[in-house]
Amino acid sequence: MDVGLIGLVAGSGWASGVNVYATIALLGVLGRMDVGPVPDILQRNDVIVIAVVLFALEFVADKVPFLDSFWDAVHIVVRPIGAAILGLVLSGDADNWQQAVSVLGAGGIATAAHAAKATTRLAINSSPEPASNIAVSLLEDGLVLAVVWFAVSNPLVAIGLVAVLLIGGGVLTVALFRVATRVWRRRRGEGERNPSAASTAGAAVDDGRGHVRR
Repeated sequence: MDVGLIGLVAGSGWASGVNVYATIALLGVLGRMDVGPVPDILQRNDVIVIAVVLFALEFVADKVPFLDSFWDAVHIVVRPIGAAILGLVLSGDADNWQQAVSVLGAGGIATAAHAAKATTRLAINSSPEPASNIAVSLLEDGLVLAVVWFAVSNPLVAIGLVAVLLIGGGVLTVALFRVATRVWRRRRGEGERNPSAASTAGAAVDDGRGHVRR
């Protein structure tokens, strides 16, 4: 596989794991602008229009607390499958083994990117307020734009950028998972202590004559 195809597959795979509709729309538009080689099917008017409409829906949903996590749950399969299909389309007339690597590579990278995105959103929603959701979502949109741009115009840069994002996303996912586990254990411990305290307090009942029955 040449560097151009690797960069396209890696970049579109990561971007699809964050926002598959924006990725498809951007690939089509950048192809129309002759920024780099993009298959003709992605430059079709109907493909671009449908992708833009779906991206507009995700643009709004992705910035609303809890709705963003619901949207991520719905797309837990859509994004990796969309990335895998893009990998197949981008590989074009390549050999069968290259097509297989493109499909599996794009789908795998998208799964990792989606996991990091969904985990981050769950952590943010532990303190639901719109400002942080909007800020993180806009940052993700900007990263998708940058990654897809480099995937088309400079695949070598895209490969390096995706590698950094995957490593950073993996570290972030593990860290957030550990924090969430500690919080869950602490809340579980508090829940186990409170009922016993309540039952002890409730066991002491005044019998009306100044005496306490237990």
